[in-house]
Amino acid sequence: MEGIGGLGIAITGGAGDIGAAMGAELARQGARVTLLDRKPEAEAAPWLERAGAHGPVAYAQVDVRDRAAVDAALGAIEPLDVVIANAGIVQSAPFLEITAAQWRDHLDVNLSGAFNTGQAAARLMVARGRPGRILFTGSWVQEVPWPEIAAYSATKAGIRMLARTMARELAPHKILVNVVAPGIVDAGLARHQRETEPQYARRIAGVIPLGELQSAEQVARATAFLCSDAADYMTGATLLVDGGCSLFQFGE
Repeated sequence: MEGIGGLGIAITGGAGDIGAAMGAELARQGARVTLLDRKPEAEAAPWLERAGAHGPVAYAQVDVRDRAAVDAALGAIEPLDVVIANAGIVQSAPFLEITAAQWRDHLDVNLSGAFNTGQAAARLMVARGRPGRILFTGSWVQEVPWPEIAAYSATKAGIRMLARTMARELAPHKILVNVVAPGIVDAGLARHQRETEPQYARRIAGVIPLGELQSAEQVARATAFLCSDAADYMTGATLLVDGGCSLFQFGE
């Protein structure tokens, strides 16, 4: 792919499996990558090592709920060509058992955190007078209900509309805004659910038409496409890379 070498790219949720895979792929293609995450750097070390497999990556400890910290971290990156709002949480619970605290945590991290990251990035790009790209990590469940993650799914649906409205308003500034929507990834949040929730493991066993879980590296390659020249006429779009999960696999 062309057009990634030399770009300054920031990734929130960078000290996680998907964020680290994104960092590694983009660094492999020559980008100047900065990972942002709320983990202290020592705790983030395993993911930083993974992300730095093909080239050096920078790191800053930032909680996306802290707008001032997001502003400062992104403002320190020059050039800032692409910002990927990837930070997210999921806490499984049946709808009737979701607590007010769980609901608020999902909104604060997944949706408000995405807003903080997206608006801070857009303001910097406009102030510096340069085009740019803002990407969000969505999910196939932004469109398809999945049991016991209502709060997570609602925030991912919100991210999709946030991206579309941003794309419309930021187009005159030559800022492209898109979403990459993975399926069930054998990493991070989904792996934790599969390993700790028997009912989740049973559900996913037959739901993927392609027959296997997605890798973090597959998500990273799709994200790299959205950063590249090949996607220079895409904005307000969702790139669905879910292995067919949303096609409603049936038993027969």
